[in-house]
Amino acid sequence: MCRQFDSVPSHFFLLNPVMVQLIKLIIAVILGFLMIHIGIHHFRNPQIYDDIIPTYLGFPRFWTLLSGILEIILGIGLIIKFSRQITARLLIVFYLVVYLANLNMWMNDIPFSGNHLSQIGHSIRLLIQIILIIICIWISDFKCCSSYKKK
Repeated sequence: MCRQFDSVPSHFFLLNPVMVQLIKLIIAVILGFLMIHIGIHHFRNPQIYDDIIPTYLGFPRFWTLLSGILEIILGIGLIIKFSRQITARLLIVFYLVVYLANLNMWMNDIPFSGNHLSQIGHSIRLLIQIILIIICIWISDFKCCSSYKKK
């Protein structure tokens, strides 16, 4: 049997709760600033977003600008401590809804910013969306069925 790690204290591999909160804060703030940046980009270059809005929604410019406003608001909400958890939960829903545009782009081979993505490129976008949702679940301290108590 390999016993090379027997001399390493078990707590060595566990992060201190304060460190976890610091990492969570840093990630939330970085994600918040990225959301603000992307939201502003919806106003600077709306046409690239208009093109990927599913046609069944109609009024693509409205949806582009609305999503830009929401991204800015949600980005600010992630940065501010008292609203971080609820904002992260709202972002989970937001990421699921806006993926409709990415899915529309994938299914109808719509170029984004003049570029057609490959199947791998679309798969990477999906993976990024899933990772963002997982990060938001972590930031929100979401606990499924936490109020359930065994009798």
